[in-house]
Amino acid sequence: MTRPPDLPALAALSAHIGADPMLIQAAGGNTSVKEGDVMWIKASGTLLAEALDKDIFVPCDLPAMRASLERGEARADQPQEFALIPGGLRPSIETSLHAVFPQRVVLHAHCIYTLAHAVQADPKQAIAAKLDGFNWGIVPYVKPGANLAGHVRAIVATGADVVVLGNHGIIVAAESVAEGDDLLARVHDALRLDPVPVQAADLGDLPDGWVAGPPSLSHIARDPARLAMATGGSLYPDHVIFCGVGALAADAPPQGDTPPFVLIPGKGALLRADASAGAQALARCLGDVLMRVPEGAELRYLTLEENGALLNWDAEKYRQALNA
Repeated sequence: MTRPPDLPALAALSAHIGADPMLIQAAGGNTSVKEGDVMWIKASGTLLAEALDKDIFVPCDLPAMRASLERGEARADQPQEFALIPGGLRPSIETSLHAVFPQRVVLHAHCIYTLAHAVQADPKQAIAAKLDGFNWGIVPYVKPGANLAGHVRAIVATGADVVVLGNHGIIVAAESVAEGDDLLARVHDALRLDPVPVQAADLGDLPDGWVAGPPSLSHIARDPARLAMATGGSLYPDHVIFCGVGALAADAPPQGDTPPFVLIPGKGALLRADASAGAQALARCLGDVLMRVPEGAELRYLTLEENGALLNWDAEKYRQALNA
């Protein structure tokens, strides 16, 4: 199987954006390039940041994936069935999302600026005129996979090459890696939101087995309005996968099976010393996002059913296992 000539360029771009926590956290996000009937996409559970050090791209049968989506088949939600190298790494759980774009290159990021808009109750109103001049659209939250791909396909049919995903992130599509890089950077800049000034943590002596949390998350614990935002529920899928449902606020870490981080009201955030790299990244992400949400904004949280669908999904259990 011949690899696309621009796959090395995509790997370089993937490593670049994957190392930027303002664009990608942990194993989140994915990139792809199409070459004829084959789409090469980041493997599930791998890190974009390691794209230059590891072979993280998986070839998939693009016509078969698209046909399965068109027919509404259940197998469209099983991307491993379309992998052209059986028994290897699984294609991204969002393979179908990339397949609905006609463009050669697709980039999907969980950028902080996008999330600060996309978690609001009316993200379209929040974005308002910021994306004027872009061919863009927006879809409400739907669990990643074939169902989401169907919603995105309807937006793509209008000519959009930028799609905001409610409570999720951003997708851009272009005919070359360089054009995709430029488009993502321009959208990222257009949605820029400055954070509120950080209040330093005041944690005192740390309990055994705990370390100080990221500065942005500690600020959330010291800001009553943003603490209420954080503890209102789950705001996007990767938080659920790597940190559990919602966020816990308590005067001290509870005993027993504890979450990866705890918000100590008025003092700061504590992070479990043994927290996974994914949990650490998503703990910081929550702080980075909520520090940019406008004061008084109404947020849209994932429902109990949406949380449960993520936690009980085989594709996400696979990704969790790879990042344990």
